[in-house]
Amino acid sequence: MATEQLKNSTTPGDVGGNRRAWLVLALVCACQFMVILDSAIVNVALPAVRDDLGFSNTGLAWVVNGYLLTFAGFMLLGGRAADLFGPRRLLNCGLVVFSVSSLVGGLATTPEVLVGARVAQGIGAAMMAPATLAVINTVFTEPGARAKAFGAWASSGGIGGLAGALVGGALTTSLSWRWVFLINVPIGALLITVAVMSLTAAARNGERESLDIVGALTGTVGLAALVFGVMHIADYGWTSGLVVGPALAGVLLLVVFLGVESRTANPMVPLRLFKIRGIAVGNAMLFLFGGIAIGMWYFTSLFLQNVLGFSALEAGLGQTPAAVGFMLVARYASAWLPRFGVRPLVLAGSACFVAGFGWLSLASAGSGYAASVLGPTLLISAGIGLTFPTFMAASTADAPEGDAGIVGGLAGTGNQVGGAFFLAVLATAAGATTDRADEGTSEVDALAAGYEVVFLMAAGLAVAIGLLSLLVPRKERA
Repeated sequence: MATEQLKNSTTPGDVGGNRRAWLVLALVCACQFMVILDSAIVNVALPAVRDDLGFSNTGLAWVVNGYLLTFAGFMLLGGRAADLFGPRRLLNCGLVVFSVSSLVGGLATTPEVLVGARVAQGIGAAMMAPATLAVINTVFTEPGARAKAFGAWASSGGIGGLAGALVGGALTTSLSWRWVFLINVPIGALLITVAVMSLTAAARNGERESLDIVGALTGTVGLAALVFGVMHIADYGWTSGLVVGPALAGVLLLVVFLGVESRTANPMVPLRLFKIRGIAVGNAMLFLFGGIAIGMWYFTSLFLQNVLGFSALEAGLGQTPAAVGFMLVARYASAWLPRFGVRPLVLAGSACFVAGFGWLSLASAGSGYAASVLGPTLLISAGIGLTFPTFMAASTADAPEGDAGIVGGLAGTGNQVGGAFFLAVLATAAGATTDRADEGTSEVDALAAGYEVVFLMAAGLAVAIGLLSLLVPRKERA
């Protein structure tokens, strides 16, 4: 198959003995850090952005949603582009788009320009994320080295999510909200330089395949429309035209997409990939894991603020022990994965999820942080450390030559779409429970009851993930 491969100056995958491999690993981790950082860094700057540029409340939400929508919608296209044009080219192109759009966003003087810049940032991120996964799969070929690379990659995303609120708050308070975007420009320039230095391309064997235009259009637009509809469920309800219309259009386009992919000679997403059990099961687990991540990071932050009365900064600090725990466990899990395989780590992680979310569901306004939040979030974070890099490794390890990019795009898309879907489902369930509270119930207690339902539903998702892991072959290659 005509595809561009990356190569190292010595043995690929020997992380310990290859300086270039270390540089490549640092590059992909920094890119993942920046992609996840920009999912969260803007949140604390939103009030300042609204006051400065005159956003409406509805328009302000698109400073966040514009990024997340295009990030999720374009990731499949980004993954296939990495296979056709090479992960090196796509990563560099994504870094350029991301950096330029960050500059435009930092200099924006109108709401329309800022939202447009965030949409472009999401496209840049959708190019970078699958390219980094393709780089890992191509450069780190030895299973132990690949597992360590995935552990580092996952940890860098965790650091990005943790740093988002802290860095965003610090920049907004000390400088300006504009630096939330402008800080990406020098970082992006440095990463482009490192990419040019560390990633080289081998000669092609044959002609490049053509891009499946019809599949790219139906798949990308269908995913974007579906995510757009799902994102509005919590605000407008399941029966709203803003939900049903886009979601239905998205589903229909994705049905057309599957029909196109089954007939075209060079599909954007080869359906044969789903015959590989690791890829199919791994993506299903990543979809469900989206709800675990939302339940952990999003809803525990809301619990800390709305029930325990923490400020946004205090909530971020309150989640710091869990973030550190996740990174530490992910580091060790990367060493355990080649040794024990996928199934034991996922089952152990699922047990941590069930115990942690079950414990968290008992929390109330009077139980306090140390007794009701710290312990269970540490348990859940241990489960995330055990499972997330394992999911990514399992869902990409058996990628055929020439399909590493699209397999990485599938994994990223499954996780992103799962997060958007379960955010809507969990937020709707929490809101419905809060609304049904008795008249004599205080607002704080009503909110706590809603979060209790969320945490119990997350525990149910963990059980489903554990059952799915039984479909992974006992000695699945990691």
